[in-house]
This record gives sequence, C-alpha cells and structure tokens, in this order.
Amino acid sequence: MNKLLGFYELKDSGLPCVNWKTFHPEMKLDSNIMWTVRTAVYDGNDFNLPRKVGVRAKEAYETAIKFHEQLKEHGIVIIYPYFIAQKSGTLEVSNERIVIEAVDKDLWNLVTENKKDVTIIKSTNNYIYQGNKNFLSEYELDLLELQTQKIKRLFRQELASGKSILLEWSFALNTDISMFPIGNPYLIFYECRTI
Repeated sequence: MNKLLGFYELKDSGLPCVNWKTFHPEMKLDSNIMWTVRTAVYDGNDFNLPRKVGVRAKEAYETAIKFHEQLKEHGIVIIYPYFIAQKSGTLEVSNERIVIEAVDKDLWNLVTENKKDVTIIKSTNNYIYQGNKNFLSEYELDLLELQTQKIKRLFRQELASGKSILLEWSFALNTDISMFPIGNPYLIFYECRTI
C-alpha cells in the first residue's frame, strides 16, 4: 500500500483521520482557517513529495494549483484543514508486536531531524521503553492501543501475510487563522502504509 492508497484506506477505515479532499481548481477554501496541501502519486517513489503546511487559503489554493499542474495524470493533490500537533509519532502494528515512537510537537521532528522522546515496544503484555517513559500519558497510550485493535481487524489480510502497518499520528488541536489553538487535543491519523 503506497501513500495514495493509504489516504483512501484511512478515509474509509473509521479511524480518526484528517478530513482530506481531492483538490480541483473550482474548489473554494475557507479563509478563516489555515490549510495543508499534500500530494500523492499513483505509482513510483512516493517519499518526500511536495507539500505546503499551515498556510492561508490564498497560498494553499495557489500551491494546490501548481502541484495539480505538475502532477497532471500522475497523481492527486489533497487538501485539509491545518492542525497544531502537541505530540506526534508513528505506530507500527504487526501480528507479533506494536511499536510506538513519539516526539514533541510535529512529526517532522521525528522523521526529518531524528528526534525521539520515547519508543514503546509491546509484545503480548510486555512493554519495553526507550527514552522518557512518561512522555505519553496513560490516556494517550490507551487511546493509541485502542486503535491498534481496529487496525488489526481492518488489515488482518496484510498482517496475516507477514506485513506490518505503519501509521503516522498526532495529538492535535484545531487552529484559527492566527495559529491560535482551539478546543481540546484529539488523536488523528494522517498517513498509512504497509511495510
């Protein structure tokens, strides 16, 4: 499963995920919120694809038009409301174990700068912690583990064939046009792939 299929799988999964839409030039964007623009290709290398994160509607629209022209029939542009990440990470689910990696704030701190606050490996009922054991609260850890049960049901065929499912997640907050956080944090997934 590549990034594009992962977007569709997440959307249909019932897991908490970003409310993304496929961009089209006639689309109108709400100017009262910030936006994220991402790309996904039908095949080939889908790592480090162009994106624009946390921009106003006008810039998001202009960026989406540019990406749309660049991709043409090779992929799609997706767009969704921007959120502020309090904590982020990856969740790897296999039949044998669950691996949670977590970092403060944006996921890019983990995937780009290789920073990590904690890694938690769970096999059966045994937990191994590397890093700050208290970084994720008991509630946050329980919420991630609850999602793993759904993930195992959704992707049982892939897991049965020996593959793992890798998801990217954040505990996020909505934001207004001034990047001021609104409401309470919530768990959200925004990428999914098999490995």
